[in-house]
Amino acid sequence: MKLAIFDYGAGNILSLQIALEKQGSDVDVITSFDNVNNYAGLILPGVGNFDPAIRSIRDYSSVSFQDYVKDKLPVLGICLGMEMFFEKSEEGKEKGLAAIEGDVILLPNKFKIPHMGWNSLRIKKSNPLLDGVKDNSWVYFVHSYRVNPKNHNVIIADSDYGIDVPAVVCKGNLYGTQFHPEKSGKVGSLMIKNFLRECKK
Repeated sequence: MKLAIFDYGAGNILSLQIALEKQGSDVDVITSFDNVNNYAGLILPGVGNFDPAIRSIRDYSSVSFQDYVKDKLPVLGICLGMEMFFEKSEEGKEKGLAAIEGDVILLPNKFKIPHMGWNSLRIKKSNPLLDGVKDNSWVYFVHSYRVNPKNHNVIIADSDYGIDVPAVVCKGNLYGTQFHPEKSGKVGSLMIKNFLRECKK
């Protein structure tokens, strides 16, 4: 099964590539949507800053994200990748992909920013991405922002930092995690496996 990781040119995506290949996937790293889409799934990784990442997706392809993905290609957005699904972010001035209504806001300054470390998931509803994942499972976060969806129905799981932080969102073929599954041990591996199962459908 062939998957694509979009590289914003921001840094190391090797651990993500290795995690996908361990599950038997053939992975291409792409920098535009101009080539024919023969992929079973797309991953937007969690490395980089909002504005440069959005520009790399929007400005260097003749095909838009929406036209490339349509309503059928499963997409996994990790951390920044998930934040780009939304309409705008306090991290930058560019418009987001606007695939999910809402914005991205800075974590309250009473917290140490960036938030870095393990936190437990509070699963709010069932979802294919979380099949077999137990409530209160621990996953690894590195982030300074949180998503703020207009419709809270897209929130599949959250995490408690003294405030509720959306940890997993889903809308149709779009799956997003604020944490890094590729750095979250067996729990993260299970989620990657679940995502790949959706890509095979």
